[in-house]
Amino acid sequence: MKVWGVMGLGLMAFFLTSLAQAEQTTAEVAVEPSVDQARDALSKKDDDADSAKALEQVFSASEQSYTLLKKGERTLTYGFDYSLTRDTQIETFRANNNVVSVAAQAQAQHSFTNSFTFDYGIWDNLTFSVRLPFVAAYDTERSIDTYSLGDISTSLRWQPWPSVRGRPSTTLYATLGLPTGQSPYDIDPNTALSTGSGYYSLGGGANLSYVIDPVVLFGSMGYTYNMPVTDVDQVRGGRLLKEVDPGATISYSMGFAYALSYDVSLSTSYQMAYSLKPTYTFDDQQVEGTEQTSAIMNFSLGLRTSPDYIVNVNAGFGMTEDSPDVLLGVSMPLDIKGLKAQ
Repeated sequence: MKVWGVMGLGLMAFFLTSLAQAEQTTAEVAVEPSVDQARDALSKKDDDADSAKALEQVFSASEQSYTLLKKGERTLTYGFDYSLTRDTQIETFRANNNVVSVAAQAQAQHSFTNSFTFDYGIWDNLTFSVRLPFVAAYDTERSIDTYSLGDISTSLRWQPWPSVRGRPSTTLYATLGLPTGQSPYDIDPNTALSTGSGYYSLGGGANLSYVIDPVVLFGSMGYTYNMPVTDVDQVRGGRLLKEVDPGATISYSMGFAYALSYDVSLSTSYQMAYSLKPTYTFDDQQVEGTEQTSAIMNFSLGLRTSPDYIVNVNAGFGMTEDSPDVLLGVSMPLDIKGLKAQ
């Protein structure tokens, strides 16, 4: 039981931080006129830069008090994520409150994201993270592609109380999303694809995990405020769009992890995000959008490929119309001189 206890604490370190970044991803992207952004809301785009190191530390030192990076420690993680979204977008054109035409456009968007996440331990119980994504998107139905920087995000993760065996472990987090990607409000949606949300976002929440040897139960809940965009000048549905209020997003997740051995772990999680109604201000009127719900089942495998490296592989699928159809991802630590964790 002592061996399983060490493995359980390691898994707790891994999932405590990865859940916070999963919620950060949800916080970064909420609602826009198409369902693509809502589908992205729960896609696992963030890779936990310090989870591998934390897991290794717990394996070798079960007396670790906190599950975040120690003060002064730093890690750099590379992640690759793929998602497939199939949909039929419908636009309705009106004249004098009468529908005059309806246009349907099939879409099959493939998104490839290469990301680099840098984590730094400010204190033993406070970790700062910044994520830099590079996105390549291709729509096979319309033969449209784009290559651009995605939305940069930052986060703070704080563990207010040390981890104590037999008690749940809690981590609080705050996230900030920057609209550095190609905005959906600066392009022609019929001929181009976006790589970002187009607006700033600020979020926060809490993660909770509990070890029951050799299983770790975990859950998370968060709230994200998406800031309005006021400088839009785009034609949508035959009208000029001037402003967009994306609406807030409420998200939660839950799941469990199981340690098969010191080198292999498996986990299953359910993630869901509920996006409130967005508001679109056109040159002639203001229109409310529809509420959207994204839900994803995700399966992850953690493999220790060497004493210093743990590779994480995940696969998932959407459970609602506002979710991506297929999700695949892999992440691994990078050993770069000057950035390698101490």
